Parts: sequence; C-alpha cells; structure tokens
Amino acid sequence: MDHSKMNHDKDDHSKMDHSKMDHSKMEDPKSDDHSKMDHSKMDHSKMDHSKMKHDHGSIPMGMAGHDHHKMMIADFRKRFWVTLVLSIPILFFSPMIQDFFGYEFLLPSNPYVLFALSSVVYFYGGWPFLKGFWSEVKKAAPGMMTLIAMAISVAYFYSSATVFGLKGVDFFWELATLIAIMLVGHWIEMKSVLGASKALQLLVSMMPAEAHRVKGDTIEDIALEDLLKDDVILVKPGEKVPADGIITEGSSYLNESMLTGESKPVKKDAKDKVIGGSVNGNSTLKVKVEHTGKDSYLNKVITMVEEAQKTKSKMQNLSDRAAKWLTYIALAIGFGTLAVWLILGFPFVYALERMVTVMVIACPHALGLAIPLVVAISTAVSAQNGLLIRNRTAFEESRKITVLLFDKTGTLTKGDFGVTRIESVNATYSAEEILRLSSSLEQSSEHPIAVGIIKKVKEDNVAIPNPENFNAITGKGVEANVEGKQVKVVSPGYLRDEKIIIPEDAYSDAAETVVFVLIEGELAGYIALADEIRPESADAIKVFKKNNIKVFMATGDNEKTAKAVSDKLGLDGYYAEVLPHQKVEIVKELQGKGEFVAMTGDGVNDAPALAQANVGVAVGSGSDIAAETADIILVNSNPQDIANLILFGKATYNKMIQNLIWATGYNVVAIPLAAGVLYSSGFVLGPAVGAVFMSLSTIIVAINAQLLKRKIGKK
Repeated sequence: MDHSKMNHDKDDHSKMDHSKMDHSKMEDPKSDDHSKMDHSKMDHSKMDHSKMKHDHGSIPMGMAGHDHHKMMIADFRKRFWVTLVLSIPILFFSPMIQDFFGYEFLLPSNPYVLFALSSVVYFYGGWPFLKGFWSEVKKAAPGMMTLIAMAISVAYFYSSATVFGLKGVDFFWELATLIAIMLVGHWIEMKSVLGASKALQLLVSMMPAEAHRVKGDTIEDIALEDLLKDDVILVKPGEKVPADGIITEGSSYLNESMLTGESKPVKKDAKDKVIGGSVNGNSTLKVKVEHTGKDSYLNKVITMVEEAQKTKSKMQNLSDRAAKWLTYIALAIGFGTLAVWLILGFPFVYALERMVTVMVIACPHALGLAIPLVVAISTAVSAQNGLLIRNRTAFEESRKITVLLFDKTGTLTKGDFGVTRIESVNATYSAEEILRLSSSLEQSSEHPIAVGIIKKVKEDNVAIPNPENFNAITGKGVEANVEGKQVKVVSPGYLRDEKIIIPEDAYSDAAETVVFVLIEGELAGYIALADEIRPESADAIKVFKKNNIKVFMATGDNEKTAKAVSDKLGLDGYYAEVLPHQKVEIVKELQGKGEFVAMTGDGVNDAPALAQANVGVAVGSGSDIAAETADIILVNSNPQDIANLILFGKATYNKMIQNLIWATGYNVVAIPLAAGVLYSSGFVLGPAVGAVFMSLSTIIVAINAQLLKRKIGKK
C-alpha cells in the first residue's frame, strides 16, 4: 500500500509527503517527544563521522580539536610559569628598577646575567609569538602575532646591543614582564575559548563507550562502533542510551535535557523512539537500534554545531577586517612615533620605548576574540536549548524580524486531533461506516488528522479494511478503493472545486477541523476533529508583541477554524485554506510591504517559503533537519522556542557589538597614550603597563561573552 503521497486538509494535510518520510521512524504528533527527529535526509556529505570512535582508546569525534587546544593551553601555562620565575631575578637585578626603588644590588657581570636570563625568556617564553609572526609573514597577513613579535624583538635586540657596547639603557625587565603578561593573557584567553565550547564537549562525551547487545538469551558488551542497525540492546537503569532506536520491551522515563532542552524526564513505552545520549531512568529497556555513528541524531547535532561555529558571520568578517587594519595602523603609528620622538631630539632608547609601547598596546587580541567567542558560546548554548543554528548570519539577523508567519497545527496548536463528531449526510452510510471506510485510507499516515481518526477507530474497536489503488489528491486529500467502493477523504477546498455543496451544519464549532468523506463520488458525510491550542502559544505571542513583531498564521484549515484560533491568540492576521505552494506567495507579499519575515514550516513542502523568507525556521517533525533551506532548526514545535530564538539572537548581536566597541575603543584611547601625547603632562604609558591593559581588555571581552549564557530563554 503506497502512502507515499497521503494528503489532507489541516495545516495542509497535503504537506505530508511521505515519500520522504520513514513511517517506522515517526511518532504520534500528540507527544512533544523530541526523539521523533528522523534525520534520514540530513546532508551526509557534510557529516561524515564514519571515523568516530567511542572506545576508551580512541579520540571521539570532535574531541581531537579540544585535546589539541588543551595541549596548547598547557604549553602557554608552562611557558608563563618559566618566564615568571626568570622575570623575578631580571626585575631584581635591573638597574632601572633599583633606581626606581632606591636600592643597589649588582652582581659581578650583572649585564651579562640579565642578558642570559632574558635570552631564555625571549626565545622560550616568546617562541609562540615568534612562530605566529613567521606564520603571518608567510601568509602576507600581518596581525596580532606580528605586533607582539616586533615589540619583544625590538626590546630584546636593542637591550642586547647595550650589553655589548651600544650606548643606552637596557629594558630587559620590560621585555620579561611583557612576555609574561602576554603569555598569561593568551593562557586565559584560550581557557575562555575552551570554556565556550564545553557545551559541545558535553554533547560529544554523552555517548557511552559500550553497549549491551542482546543475542538470544545472552548479553554481550561491545564497543559502540561495532553496534549495527537492527541490533537489540539492553539499557540498564541510570545508563546512557548508546544509539537512536525504538523501545521493544519495557517502560521508563528518559532524561533528554542535554539533547532537547526539555527539563522534565519524558515517559517512554514500547514502540516509542529514544535518542542516543539520553539517560535512562529507573527501569530496564530493550531497544532496537535505528541509527548508529554518523546517522545518529546526536552526531548530526554535534556536526551542525561545529559547522555553525566554523561559519563566519558578517560581524565576524567585520572584526577580522578591523583587526587587520589595526595592525597596519599600529605599525605605521609605531614607526611614526619612533621618527617623531627622534626628530624632537629625544634619546633613541626613549623613542624606541614609545614605539614598543604602541606596538604592544595596539595588539588586537580583544578584537580578534570579540566575535569568535560569542559565536562559539551562542551556538553551543543554543544547541543545548533545542535551537540548531545552520546559518549564522540569519541567526544574528533574527533581531530584525518584523513579521512571523506561523504554521498552525503542531506549532501554535498541539497537533493532537481528537474526533468530536462524525456526521452522515447519506442514508446509505451510517456514521460508523463512514469512520470505518475513511480509516482504511488513514491507517498508515502519521498526519495529526489521520492519527486522530485512527485513535477513534481503536477506541470503538472498529476493524480497519484494506485499501487498494491508494492515491493522493495533491493538496486536497487522499483516495482509494475500499471493499469495491471508491472512497475519498478530502478538504473543503476539494468540494468547492468539484462544485459539491458543503452542508450548512458542517462547522458547528469554530475550533473544529473538518474533513469530508466521498463514496462513489457523492458526499457521504464528514468527520470533525478538534486540536487544542498550546498553552505556550499565548505567552510566546505576548513576547513577540512586546518586541514589536507581528504574528500571522497560514493554515490549510477552513476559514472558521483559522479565525477562531487567530482571535483566541490575538494574532495580527491569518491566511486560511492555504496550500503549501501558496505560502511562498504570502512571504513575498509581506516582504513587498517592507517586512522582515521569519517563516516557520515543516522543512519539506515548505522549502520554497523557507528559502524565500529572510529567516527560515524548520520545526517539529523528523523531516525538518532534512530541509536544506532552513536557517535554524527547532527540536520542538514549541512557539516559545521561537521567542527564545529571536531574543537570544538579539542578545548575541548586542554582545558582538559591545565587544567590538570595547576592543576598538580601547585601542583608540590607548594608542595615543602609548605614543606619548600626554608627555607634557607628565604621563607616560610604559610597555609593561600597556601589556597589562591589553590583557585586561582581552579578559573583559571574554567575560562579557560568557555572560551571554545567561540570556537564553529570558523574556
């Protein structure tokens, strides 16, 4: 029986293109069960995690980069402590420091001792900056490392020259403190970046190392990568579920909070889906494996987070350009400062110190960190809260949204249809017969209306007949031969097209959705179903209104039902009896009025509208992630999540702006001070102090970015 194109009214019952959806992997839409994500259509070309390992002797996918990052942090920490220890005697035996504090304690061959200690500091402590400088030179892209390397090199070689005969005063102590402060700044900076990715690390580490595979009466422990599709596994109380699958035996509550953002444990019974990485409650489960390795939901989430973090947004490109130009400006001002002070007749050592200070203080570390850190945090935190960002720019531009176009069923409403009335308009067929014949067409569909009809059939213990020659009526319903009769279950639009009069009492209640049953081409009766509005919808719409966002609804439902839902929720407008292909026209119409439109849809037949919208949001069913056109994917169909998305997008953008302003504003003030513009007032900014301020700037930017975590879900 081909249900590949089963269509109905609803929010376009027509959207359910089942040729793209695996029925075995779908669930009753009444459950807000986030495990129903069928990701079979995700772009695997971008998601090759076939090399993923989970045994203890291997590096899990995504962790190699983190381990490398941890090694770099350890390296910076080690270099910092060595430099700090060597800096103490350098400071103590420095003639300039002794003059400043009024004491004298010079060793025999004091300058050579300082030179030896400083050489270790320069080559060992300064090595990361020298290596970075060479890397930037090879790429012909001078940047942060160029500035640091030039500053410490000028200081070291000038001071070394004074030891071996050049007239002047060394500033080995400034070199040592500068490198120590730069190292600690980088150390803290890298720890902040690693901290920003901890949510992703948690996702990566959520899968257990082993699974208990059931083989007849025996249970064997196997490595996760040896697990195959259709294997049956045992999940003990408190254990993590090793793979996506269907429960074949048992009942338990599962904690999916790290995967879906749903704080409450979700009850799971036989035939329910479970997600790999979720935590089992206090009962034992047997699970038939559906997805392993690269095909699992968790791995697809991880990949999307990683790709989003790698994707550069417009803001990030702006910060990169600003950092590059700041480098050129700092180099120009640095050499210009040297020239000006020399022209004014100041000693070369003083002019050199001013140049070094300018180069140190201009290092755009804070600027380089400003945007990437916010990106890393926002993407990882969003994933933890059920918001999967595919397009960074669209996420940042969500702050511009002026109109939200919602699908109705399963988004603003629960998508949990229950049959309220079955009416016969033909004496030949009773209400029970109409239900029985129509259920034949609906038995394999997971559409909310179909589920509602089948639920009623099961309650009444009605035997469902088998259909023949099943066919979809595009955008209007379905038809098949049942027990020798041609049966159609269709929308009101089909009746109007066929010039069939709709019974006056068909819509007795404004909140009902009605489908009509035709037998042998004549109207036999109709079935009315009601779909409860989500309690979260009203709260979400209040948030949208508070943020000056207009909310419209597009539904395949009838005018009366659409108006009832719209009025109850206080929407700004609605579009009733809309077919999937018409939604793109609605989006274009709104954009033509100057609106910045966000479209929510199921990610399959809504693809044109999602692509046309300024921000496309795929919600709900397993097919959502398959939509290449969606910019953002919501694990739930909850409208509250869309409110969170928009508010978090605004908060993310604001953090980026704050960090850019701080990082660039700091340099605007600090560079002139380093050059010595307040020299006549007696204020001179030394290199070491400049390094302190530079590191402080970086730390402030990092802390500000971390504060973004508190913004998710705040109204």
